[in-house]
Parts: sequence; structure tokens; C-alpha cells
Amino acid sequence: MPIRTNRGRAAVYRRLWGWPLRSPNHLIATIVGVAAVIMLFSSIIPAVTKGAKSGGTTTNGAVTRTSQLPGQVGVVPTGVPSISLTTKATPPSSTVPSAPVAPDAQLIADNWASAWVTHPAGITNAQWLDKLKDYTSNELLPRMATVDPGNIPAALEGKVGPTESHEDSVVFEVGLKGGGTLVMTVAKLPEGWRVHKYDRK
Repeated sequence: MPIRTNRGRAAVYRRLWGWPLRSPNHLIATIVGVAAVIMLFSSIIPAVTKGAKSGGTTTNGAVTRTSQLPGQVGVVPTGVPSISLTTKATPPSSTVPSAPVAPDAQLIADNWASAWVTHPAGITNAQWLDKLKDYTSNELLPRMATVDPGNIPAALEGKVGPTESHEDSVVFEVGLKGGGTLVMTVAKLPEGWRVHKYDRK
């Protein structure tokens, strides 16, 4: 039956308070129970308070704020298109700008090609180079000392024409009798325009 008088309730409370003191075992059991309750609450309360402090909704781990003022520092106003800035500078072009063919460069190429294919029977390398020296750079002339003029075609086919022109160099090409092409690079040097490199293709 339910306790309906104050005297009955007091008696029950006295029994509950006095139970831990009746024996050492009762006291130890009471202490263990209180400690278990404290540990339970100490693990639950921080998790609840942490969830209450984290305001706003999260999407994929990112916090989304519910209100942003357009004039707030560090906040992009809604509706303003984003502008992507290029931070990497474009490297300068390595291509040398083209330029009109210098008349002197064309004249040197014509004369050099004509002297290059001119080699009568019995001509020596020194005699052949003597005709080329006025149109050849000082660096190229010694490298041609081992060339046998007898192995060079005897005539050109077509006209000498530029294929690539820059302010300080021009590349010329001309056909060779019997097949192949003579390619010459005429460079602007302190002594003037000179054939600085050539190739037979």
C-alpha cells in the first residue's frame, strides 16, 4: 500500500539513509554505485553540450552559416559572380620575331651558292675556299678546309630563296643539279652579312 503519512515516509527515508552504514559491504556497494552514476553522466553531458554549441547545419563536414551580411568583411555577397585570377605568369615566347629579308643577306646567299658549286676540274680546296672567303664567316671557313670540291654538285637548280627571316639571320634554300637542296644560314656579323652555317639535304 502507498505511504500516506509523513511519519511513514520519514521512516522509509531513515531506512534508506541508514542502509549504507549498516555494514562495510553496504558502504562499499553504495560508493561503487555513486561512482558509476557520476562516470555515466560525465560521458553523456559533454557530448550533449558539444552538439548544442556547434551552431548551423553541416554538409559533408563543412559548416554552413545561416546568415551573412553583404557588407561583412571576408564574405562574398550572394549573386556576385566569382572572378578567377591567373596567378601564374605566361612564359615569354622563345620564337624569334620575323623580319623582312635584308637585300645584303640575299646578295651574300646568291654569291656564296654560286661560288660553292663553281669548281673546275683540278681545283684545290684552297683555291675553292679563296672564292668563298668574302661571303663566309671566319668560324665556318676553317671547318670547310677538309671538303673535297669534286664531291659537290656542279650547278644549281632554281633560284636562291629565303625560308626563314629574322633581324639578324636569314635561312636560304636552293635546289642542286642531280637532286638535293643546299640550305644556308646567313648571319649578321660585325664584318657584315656572312654565311655562318650550311647543309646539304
